[in-house]
Amino acid sequence: MFSWRLRLPAGPRGCWIVLTYREHAVARPLRPLIRLVRGPRRHAEVPLPGAALGAATWLGYLPPDGTDILLAIDPRTGFVLERVGLRTHGSVLAECLVKRPLRAVAALYNAARRDERRFRDILRGACAVTPRGRYRTWASSRRRIEATSGPGTGPPIHLVLPARRADGARVAETLHSLAAQIGTGWTATVAWLDGHEAVSGADPRVTHTDWRGRGTLRDLTPDAAILGVLMPGECLRADALVLLAGALAGPGGPHMVYADEEIAGAHLVPRLKPDWSPDLALAQGYPGFTLYTGALLARLLDVPLGDSEALVDPVDCRIDLGLSAAAAVEARRVAHLPRVLLRVPEADHTGRYAERLERHLRAFGSPARTRIESGLTDLLWPLPEPAPLVTVVIPSRDRLDLIRPAADGVLNGTAYPAIELVIVDNGSIDPAVHAHYAQLRRDPRVTILDWPAPFDFSAMTNAGVALARGRVVVLLNNDVAILREDWLDVMVRQACRPEVGAVGAKLLYGDGTLQHAGVVVGLGGRAGHILRRRPADSPGHLGQMRVAHEVSAVTAACLAVEKRKFDAVGGLDADAFPIDFNDVDLCLRLDAAGYRTVWTPHAVVAHLESTSRGPSVGPARARFEAEADRFVARWRDTIRHDPYYHPALSLTTFGEDLE
Repeated sequence: MFSWRLRLPAGPRGCWIVLTYREHAVARPLRPLIRLVRGPRRHAEVPLPGAALGAATWLGYLPPDGTDILLAIDPRTGFVLERVGLRTHGSVLAECLVKRPLRAVAALYNAARRDERRFRDILRGACAVTPRGRYRTWASSRRRIEATSGPGTGPPIHLVLPARRADGARVAETLHSLAAQIGTGWTATVAWLDGHEAVSGADPRVTHTDWRGRGTLRDLTPDAAILGVLMPGECLRADALVLLAGALAGPGGPHMVYADEEIAGAHLVPRLKPDWSPDLALAQGYPGFTLYTGALLARLLDVPLGDSEALVDPVDCRIDLGLSAAAAVEARRVAHLPRVLLRVPEADHTGRYAERLERHLRAFGSPARTRIESGLTDLLWPLPEPAPLVTVVIPSRDRLDLIRPAADGVLNGTAYPAIELVIVDNGSIDPAVHAHYAQLRRDPRVTILDWPAPFDFSAMTNAGVALARGRVVVLLNNDVAILREDWLDVMVRQACRPEVGAVGAKLLYGDGTLQHAGVVVGLGGRAGHILRRRPADSPGHLGQMRVAHEVSAVTAACLAVEKRKFDAVGGLDADAFPIDFNDVDLCLRLDAAGYRTVWTPHAVVAHLESTSRGPSVGPARARFEAEADRFVARWRDTIRHDPYYHPALSLTTFGEDLE
């Protein structure tokens, strides 16, 4: 797998290395992976950032005892190493002092403690990571246009541009970007919703027509292998069409493809999108400009656009088309090129999107309903009738101050009508805890299972689930406090969907900041919680933290799943992951079995104990590292490409920064 070896001049170790490299745009690219070898059976592996604009840069630390530097490359990306440079400790620390002086102090403190990983990550977080607000500067050194085989070589593409007379200047900008396209043939129809005047000296590839917005795209589309809908003012990069069309090529290939974009307003803002995320696509229409082909295109050509009246806004055409595609396409037929190929004007279509989504759900008889919260449209899924029994499983030991409020919150602070509680007790010796258990046993909904063996979270949880009578099981930590009585209703609605596996909640620390908003596989080198310690109402990139959406994994501190799905994949893996990574591994195995993982912001609970929990040390740290190594070995490819986290976003920090 590690097919590249970097040869450096003899001597430079205990310093920093800078790599600059180019990559071709491909769907689902594996991040380059660097292995720093430090002797027999000792090494560190670090995923590098992907090339969102054609090129990427990585800054990393070379340990003093390093013996070799190896690279694993995705062969599809045509990886080209443009530059290798070395930097001294002094230069990196000086940069850190300028950018984040307190971070420099923290880095030196951890160096003194010989915590090399923390030392390295602090400096990298300050010097190698860029906040999204500084995207323009970050992007300027990374833009590359991919070479093509020459003009006119791609499949025929037809683009429809709905517009109004007031959009004339923006239409001209969009057509100018089309004229600059390389490597493929295209035609376009400008569909004027309120009439147009004759255009002199126009590009012969562009047709102007009056269109009142009622009918279908077949009215506007000649025979073409590929179709897309542009909005006035959207400007494609010169290699956009050839790259997008290339992603659709080949038998059995995708039927739709989309890329990333940047918003031109007071500041240049990136929109770095996940791979296909069906719930997020329905709730927000995040793919934007998309090319369609094959059987999906044939179906979309006859989708009715507008309603009893004409379309009142050009964006309605894009929204209606996107909603129909999201409802019809198979996940395996969707490609995302993680490359910024489009610049779009700043606009807020929230109101129009909510209106069109509600109309779409009614027209297609979807069981979901729309919900407007925090200015964004979300989907509300129906609860089965009657409400299925839910078994809540809580592993615990002593700590009356934790287990009493946790159990009380489940039994008395939850509005859901059908609950049973299984507490798996790991050898509690506190008499007060046993007295509380005696009270709980009077409730017919409660079972206390004794587990006298050494602590094994996975085995204890599996034993609790084995006793469950409920259709849905909820794994819950004993340090969780219920904040809203509707939390379980929200989770069960999601968990009972046939295509959904694990469902995660929004967890808050005791101080009200975010503890869990979904897990990114690869964060911190293994897996981590995104936006940790951010304000509870943080919208997240693309605003996705305000709506339920797909993620790669969620924490077992509060996780709902149908019991049959849990059992189908063998539950938690107690052999490989008795303490850590078991929840992430479960979610990834559920995904491999065809079940998506969903995180919802509408189920809110507090995760109290994590605020004061310190790092593992001694034997506990050794055990953690052993489980981490097993996790990396099993899920290395997912670490290199979490489909719901853009490859240009940093895996060093937890705030969706650029790298």
